[in-house]
Amino acid sequence: MVFNTGAALLDAIVLAVVSKCVEGTYGYKITQQVRSVIEISESTLYPVLRRLQKESCLEVYDQECAGRNRRYYKLTEQGWAQLNLYESEWKTYSGKITKMFEEGVAE
Repeated sequence: MVFNTGAALLDAIVLAVVSKCVEGTYGYKITQQVRSVIEISESTLYPVLRRLQKESCLEVYDQECAGRNRRYYKLTEQGWAQLNLYESEWKTYSGKITKMFEEGVAE
């Protein structure tokens, strides 16, 4: 993709992915789902997850899987509120960009 992904958009995508699993989901699965939309490395994603946790948008818990601990991420109440804000802002922003491509800049 030729467009850069800013921090807010990346946060929104990660929150959207995590929101689809009410019980929470783990980092590798989040990475794979985000990669289906944008190119991103794990080294980029994990700092995003830590930042969202620090901002109280995600809660984290460990669960054993095949003899190892797997870290799960789940949206908090603050995370849901932030996701709703991102969705609202995205609809407005993307609508304006689409309109510009289709109709040109209104004077």
